[in-house]
Amino acid sequence: QVQLVESGGGLLQAGGSLRLSCAASGRTLSRYAMGWFRQAPGKEREFVAAISWSGDSTSYADSVKGRFTISRDNAKNTVYLQINSLKPEDTAVYYCAAGPVVSTHKGTFGSWGQGTQVTVSS
Repeated sequence: QVQLVESGGGLLQAGGSLRLSCAASGRTLSRYAMGWFRQAPGKEREFVAAISWSGDSTSYADSVKGRFTISRDNAKNTVYLQINSLKPEDTAVYYCAAGPVVSTHKGTFGSWGQGTQVTVSS
């Protein structure tokens, strides 16, 4: 099983940008499709973005299209989530996950990181 560790979260102002990273160990990341999910306080964990093992196919939640970009560097065993034009409603714990195929469903992904907190002030 692959182990995942997220980083890059923090406290930012609305309108700013940041890049989250998800580093893998244990197995090569190139075997997996990867996803980013987020969970705000009191809410369900929701899909944000996903990318195929090759990087050729991506999927985004409607709420983040045009502001978020998922990418991967298989040579570095790392997946990224670039977030631009931050909004207070982006405040959440962001999780990366590994699975067999690109999917919007969290049940598809079998390996999860511990998450990184992103807080956006208005």
